[in-house]
Amino acid sequence: MKKFISFVFASCLGVMLASVVGFGLLFMVMGGIAASSGGGGKVNVKDNSVLKLDFSTAVPEKTNNVAPADPLSFSFDQKKTVGLYDMVRSIEKAKDDSKIKGIFLDLTGLSMGSATASVVRDALEDFKESGKFIYSYADMYSQGAYYLASTSDSIFVNPRGGVEIKGYASSIPFFKDMLDRLGVKMQIYYVGNFKSATEPYRLNKMSADNKLQVREYMDGLYQVFLEDVASARNMSAEELHKIADNYELRNGEDALAYGFVDRLAYRDELIDALRGKLGITDKDKKVYTIGIADYSTKLKKDYKTKKKIAVVFAEGSIVDGEGESGSIGGKKYAKMIRKIRKDDNVKAIVLRVNSGGGSAFASEEIWRELELAKAQGLPVIASMGDVAASGGYYISCNADTILAEPNTITGSIGVFGMIPSAQKMLKDKIGVEFDTVKTARFATGISPFMDIDDATGEIIQESVDEIYEIFLKRVGEGRGMTRDEVNTVAQGRVWTGTKGKEIGLVDVLGGLDDAIEIAANKAGLEKYRVAQYPATKEPLQAFIEKLTGQESASASIKAELVKSELGDEGYEVYKMMKEVKNAKGYQMRMPFEIRTW
Repeated sequence: MKKFISFVFASCLGVMLASVVGFGLLFMVMGGIAASSGGGGKVNVKDNSVLKLDFSTAVPEKTNNVAPADPLSFSFDQKKTVGLYDMVRSIEKAKDDSKIKGIFLDLTGLSMGSATASVVRDALEDFKESGKFIYSYADMYSQGAYYLASTSDSIFVNPRGGVEIKGYASSIPFFKDMLDRLGVKMQIYYVGNFKSATEPYRLNKMSADNKLQVREYMDGLYQVFLEDVASARNMSAEELHKIADNYELRNGEDALAYGFVDRLAYRDELIDALRGKLGITDKDKKVYTIGIADYSTKLKKDYKTKKKIAVVFAEGSIVDGEGESGSIGGKKYAKMIRKIRKDDNVKAIVLRVNSGGGSAFASEEIWRELELAKAQGLPVIASMGDVAASGGYYISCNADTILAEPNTITGSIGVFGMIPSAQKMLKDKIGVEFDTVKTARFATGISPFMDIDDATGEIIQESVDEIYEIFLKRVGEGRGMTRDEVNTVAQGRVWTGTKGKEIGLVDVLGGLDDAIEIAANKAGLEKYRVAQYPATKEPLQAFIEKLTGQESASASIKAELVKSELGDEGYEVYKMMKEVKNAKGYQMRMPFEIRTW
């Protein structure tokens, strides 16, 4: 008995000591994080400061609405990721902030879509109306980086750098030969002559229809780029295209000679130029800059006004179930919209979409809740970001008003199903075969180990056709079009926002602020506040959950290891194949990923 009591006492003492040490470690970590973030609280803007914008990491629509952080990087430097909405509001605030004298664009790296870049660019142009300056610097300007830099009063580039303007191109990897060699058969069912998401798995090159649509949307995106940049640099779009077509900007000297940059300078010389612009005569005196993440904490949150416009940010792939941060889980978003529409203080919903689609079932779940919101009298406005196509268009099509940027990618109204069979690979490469006894014709269902027979294939194609007809119906009812009118512009074809407006898929060319204003007018609101959804975790909270094991880390660890081996470009191909592999049920997806920057 004494031994038992001693054992229990020792065990309890061990648990207590472990808890004390654990909590001590946790507080040390929290203290380290707080110290690294300037005390974790108030950010003071010094007089004569410059707002610094760095776009080396992707800009989400909503702050911190990104995929879970890499669990291998237990860094104390846990920074928040400022979303486009808060970034624009921060630039607007800086315009009237007497302590902010100008903006510095650090553009050595850039990661954002075409429409996102246009929104940021418009905010920068508006900022310049205050009379304050914008300076930009890069070791080398990519086309996308220069698109933003063109708003600057002075553009600096490293003497060994330059400006890369050479037009747009689209390269799509095709896997059919590889799969054939492996003995993997991709059994594909789709609707729409332009629904090219399955082409890499059934063809060796782009179809004529796909080339047509890619050419058209790329020409549209390129035209926006040419007109905006040419206007900013006092040249014609034709002149700019000629320079790009001949690849005349081959180094920094060329960029200076053609007037694309104002000065070749090293980074320390850029700092000296900023010092001079700010009237700082002491060369040893520091130029005070404040990053957008810190400055965005100065945005005021209004909790006094009761009436709300709910802005629902739907970005990433549309997936079944809850999904994770940075994706659109059908169940999660349906539940969220249901809660929003039952909130008496919510008077309108703005759905901000940046998605190339995904699960057909999850898209329907979200569509249904938006339809119920409309039925109870709530105005629903859709605002499209970089992409609102396929499933992204499905969840937008029943909105009272649809807005898009001129260079938004939309449409892609089509459906596909893709089922791999490894039967040949197993037989030829490994020597494994299957034999079956069944009590009914279709009892085996669909298996990755056996080819689909003709009868089952016909049933699957009929299901794909049925979902496509539902898609046409949803769009027709939402847009006031007949089935045949929708089918003419559907077929899985991709359109720009400008073209989408011409063919009736879009009502207004404009951004999120325009959408909020339309929602307020439809709801008859003069005074209201904007409530953002979904709720996102602060980096500190996410870090602690990761540290304490509340957040599953295995998937993120695997992704990080693959990325470290394949690099960014290789990882994008891996991710695309992984999404196809993990897709469940019928899909409404963009036929390709668009990256022009």
